[in-house]
Amino acid sequence: MGLRDVLLDQWDKAMVKEDWYPPTSHALKDITAQQALWKPEGMAVNSIWENVQHLLYYKQRLVSRLNNIPFQFEVETNDETFNIRDASEEEWIRARQDLFEIHVVLRKKLEQMHEEELLKASEGILSLITHDAYHTGQIIFLRKLQGSWPDKRSFL
Repeated sequence: MGLRDVLLDQWDKAMVKEDWYPPTSHALKDITAQQALWKPEGMAVNSIWENVQHLLYYKQRLVSRLNNIPFQFEVETNDETFNIRDASEEEWIRARQDLFEIHVVLRKKLEQMHEEELLKASEGILSLITHDAYHTGQIIFLRKLQGSWPDKRSFL
């Protein structure tokens, strides 16, 4: 198995392919905007939706970097990457769709990159995969706290 195969395998496991942890697509399944906005009272945590915005931001930034084009949404602080502009159900649906679509765009980019390009970018790509897994864990934890995660679920 070569570097590209490993990266693509881990990329898929982060978003769509069940492995040792649920992928992001499973963590976001059947979540309403209201559930996505929910935060436990009195706790300094980001909501599910804020986490999605954050994941989307860094995927969009990576696409720009891999394509050698300036990123148009630079922020001054990491906190700004969690911002939600419009908290409607339609925007929640769009945010999830955008996250899945950018994931596919990045996968295609990984498939097409020359070996030396891929090697140069691999550390950043692996870091983003780990970052996705971390925030997916937070999303699942929030779902457990709000009672929207199944008590038992089938996997592997």
